[in-house]
Amino acid sequence: MIHGKITRIAGPIVYADGLEGCGLYDVVNVGKNKLIGEIIRQNEGKAVIQVYEDDTGMQIGEDVECTEAPLSLKLGPGLVGTIYDGIQRPLKAMFEDKGSFLLPGQRTTPIDTEKKWDFVTTDGIAEGSAIKIGMVLGTVKETESVVHAIMVPPYIKGKTLKSFKGNGSYTVDEVIATTELDEEIKLSQNWPIRKPRPYAAKLGVTEPLLTGQRVIDVFFPLSKGGTAAIPGGFGTGKTMTQHAVAKWCDADLIIYIGCGERGNEMTDVLTEFPELIDPRTGRSLMERTILIANTSNMPVAAREVSLYSGITLAEYYRDMGMAVAIMADSTSRWAEALRELSGRMEEMPAEEGFPAYLPTRLAEFYERAGRITSLCNKEGSVSVIGAVSPMGGDFSEPVTQHTKRFIRCFWALDRELANARHYPAISWIDSYSEYAEEVKDWWEKTNPQWADVRDKALELLKKEQKLEQIVRLIGPDALPDSERIVLVVAEMMKNGFLQQNAFDDIDAYCGVEKQIKILVLIMKFYNRALAVVKAGAPLSKVTALSCREKITRIKSLIKNDEMDKINEIDSLLDEEFGGIERIYQVSEAAV
Repeated sequence: MIHGKITRIAGPIVYADGLEGCGLYDVVNVGKNKLIGEIIRQNEGKAVIQVYEDDTGMQIGEDVECTEAPLSLKLGPGLVGTIYDGIQRPLKAMFEDKGSFLLPGQRTTPIDTEKKWDFVTTDGIAEGSAIKIGMVLGTVKETESVVHAIMVPPYIKGKTLKSFKGNGSYTVDEVIATTELDEEIKLSQNWPIRKPRPYAAKLGVTEPLLTGQRVIDVFFPLSKGGTAAIPGGFGTGKTMTQHAVAKWCDADLIIYIGCGERGNEMTDVLTEFPELIDPRTGRSLMERTILIANTSNMPVAAREVSLYSGITLAEYYRDMGMAVAIMADSTSRWAEALRELSGRMEEMPAEEGFPAYLPTRLAEFYERAGRITSLCNKEGSVSVIGAVSPMGGDFSEPVTQHTKRFIRCFWALDRELANARHYPAISWIDSYSEYAEEVKDWWEKTNPQWADVRDKALELLKKEQKLEQIVRLIGPDALPDSERIVLVVAEMMKNGFLQQNAFDDIDAYCGVEKQIKILVLIMKFYNRALAVVKAGAPLSKVTALSCREKITRIKSLIKNDEMDKINEIDSLLDEEFGGIERIYQVSEAAV
């Protein structure tokens, strides 16, 4: 190991001399407590080190020890269901060891090294078998919901198995195979967090990540392998929306990164997820979740690295052929960590004090999302959903603006909707999704009505926004009934479709068939209502129909598998409008 001495301390930034031969991003043990740090600048032995633990009490002259290896994660069975900090320290194990507070220099293994896992060999794998990187040697049942593939690590250069133990129970550190170059293969492997994992081919995005949230799935879909941002001011529901997506989306694995947020929000995740039932497996959601917690009272430098830790874990499970979804809450707190570290290093600030390389770092994170063919010829994806917390809800600030450059799905949260207790408070005017065209073919096979009813519903909502401006000036009575019906139906859409109650057992998760059926009924009501109003029927006759109330309440009264009950409401709509249409002699062509 290479040794040097501390020459200057500026908060989490430490300057050291005597580190010739050390590389950029090498891990160093800093000071007498051997705090974990990373070299972020290097010039002829004079290194700038980012320390990931509390360095209070550290003194100039203390020793710095370079490991000559990059900051890496230990990847293997035992990750799922665990809560880590940004540098992969298991917080539960550390709490049981030393109590509630992280002590400087406190260490433990990221994965339980004593637990034995039942390894089942892939057919055809034995001593003398030809191998290549990414090949699956066998599997381990990590949880009831996750089967963990044991793959040949990307850094293995050998082409043949010299030895192979086969089926059995092994710890993560036991050698299960060696190559002709005497390289060891274990159930676990290490990978540097700042280096993307390799894959065979990048694929286009074609399938939506279904979340069970109507406003997202129908209006602003996110694809598997896509990137989305949820910007919004304080209290508009960023965390709540991410929780809902994490709970109900059809990803195989969820990685939730609490990056600089309050500790109680991570506590909510920890207490709620074990009790929530996955609608696909019928088991606890925690069996397909990994949590990374770097809350606001933890070292700010570790906040910067937590996003890279999360995306590295995601890529590892992606390589097994899984669809992984990352919730990053919040990238603004991560950007603030960059701003503080940049200030400590006396760099020239850019807009609002953020470093000039903020866009580059955001791009490095989001570009690691995507849908790929892995080296073991399996299709996997990483979808990234990043919350952005602009001060005062100002979307023109740098983090929001730069994030928009690298994401293709924008779920803008609206203060007025949140104040009106309309959740999710996703604005149907300011939000957009560039994935709508790319997932259109999937929707055509699933429900051919999606594209047409989506376009018409969004058009209706935009028309309602323009009419609302007139109503504020002269009142609704000045509008003709043919335009007032737009306001009536838009209100039905807001209450019966866009608004969703996360605490309602029926409404918390809405299946695809039910989503489209509700929207089709609302638009059918609009078309029939518009036709009879234009034929002379008073608006009061339309608003008095019982089917109007029933359509609005489908979301919370009818379960996802009770389509026959929705069809009954459809029949009621036909019956009630049929009576009015006969009176006012409305032809079928007019409807």
